[in-house]
Amino acid sequence: MTARLALRPFWYLRHGETDWNAQGLSQGRTDVALNARGIAQAAAAAALMAEHAHDHAPITRIVTSPLVRAARTAEIVADALAKRDGVRLPLLTDPELKETCFGEQEGRPMGDWYDDWIAGHYVPAGAEPFQELVSRAVAAVDRATAPEGAALIVCHGAMFRALRMAMGLAANVRLPNAVPLWLAPGAPTPLPWALTEVGRQP
Repeated sequence: MTARLALRPFWYLRHGETDWNAQGLSQGRTDVALNARGIAQAAAAAALMAEHAHDHAPITRIVTSPLVRAARTAEIVADALAKRDGVRLPLLTDPELKETCFGEQEGRPMGDWYDDWIAGHYVPAGAEPFQELVSRAVAAVDRATAPEGAALIVCHGAMFRALRMAMGLAANVRLPNAVPLWLAPGAPTPLPWALTEVGRQP
């Protein structure tokens, strides 16, 4: 049975672009840094979240993957929000928010194997099975959202696919780099969660 997230809303931000993203390569646990575009994307995302925080809920803490592309994105966001609001938010790292391991697929061009991986029909040699990723992602996000207030989780693309499954949504949907989202449980439950792209006009 697929794990389900605790019914607590939160912010989500995939890291900014890396050179491997630009080249269409699978990253997984390979620790690739942001490129110049990714740094600019992180700053733009921070500005959007600062502008629209009160449309949803103010961010009270930032919880990030330790991989450098996510951690740097989180630092840029924290710096921008502190400059705007005069308050430095807690910046926490959870190793369980690391991107999944793609094993032998890391460093290779993105292929058409994601559907089979998500369905459990294929696991690259040395990789993490998708259902294990779902369980890990749910546990990490539930920890991050347990304290009072709205957390911003800075994380990864495959992790977000896992969270989509845990929210009752189609899993194999790509989230672009550095697009800030507000995620809220469906009401009444068990409707799927609602995902709002921050700053996007309806």
